[in-house]
Amino acid sequence: MPNAIEMLREDHNKVKELFEEFEHAEEEQAKEQIVENTVRELEVHAALEEEIFYPAAEEQVDEKESIDEAREEHHVVKLLIGELKKMSAEDERYDAKYKVLSESVKHHIEEEESELFPQLEGKLDAEELGAQMETRKQELQRQPHKRSGARGAKSKNRTRRRKGRQSAAKKARRKATGVRR
Repeated sequence: MPNAIEMLREDHNKVKELFEEFEHAEEEQAKEQIVENTVRELEVHAALEEEIFYPAAEEQVDEKESIDEAREEHHVVKLLIGELKKMSAEDERYDAKYKVLSESVKHHIEEEESELFPQLEGKLDAEELGAQMETRKQELQRQPHKRSGARGAKSKNRTRRRKGRQSAAKKARRKATGVRR
C-alpha cells in the first residue's frame, strides 16, 4: 500500500526534476512541454493535498496556521499556472514566470517536508490515506488535460506587435539619450 507522505515526497521530487530540466532547456518547444508536464503534476498534486491530505492533517496537528499557509501557497501557484497556460515560450516573460513558479513551489516543498510532514509522522494512518490518495490520483490522471495556452494566430500576432513596439521604444530612447548600439 502507498504511504501518503512518501507519495507526496515522490511528487515533490518529480516536480523539482522538471524545474531542473527547464533550466537546461533551450528550445521553445522543449520548454513548453516541460511547463505542460509541470502544470499537470502540480494540478494533480494540489488536488490530492487539498481534497484528502490537508483535511486529514488538520485533525492531527495543533497548529492549523501551517496548513492555512500551504493552502494560500497553492492559491498563488494556481494563479501562476493560469497565467502560464495562456502563454507560450515566445512570450517575453515566459521563462521568468516559470522561474517564479519554481521558486514558490520549492519554498512550499521545503516547508512541508521540514515542518508539516515531521509533525504528522506516526499520527496519520499514512497507508490508508495513501490508498485514498492513490485512487484519487488515478482518477485525476485519467481526466483530459486542458491547455488554454493553445494560442491562435491572433494572440501570436499580438505578441509580435507588442515586441515590435517595445523594440521601437528602445530605439527611440537610445536616440533620445545619444546611446548607440
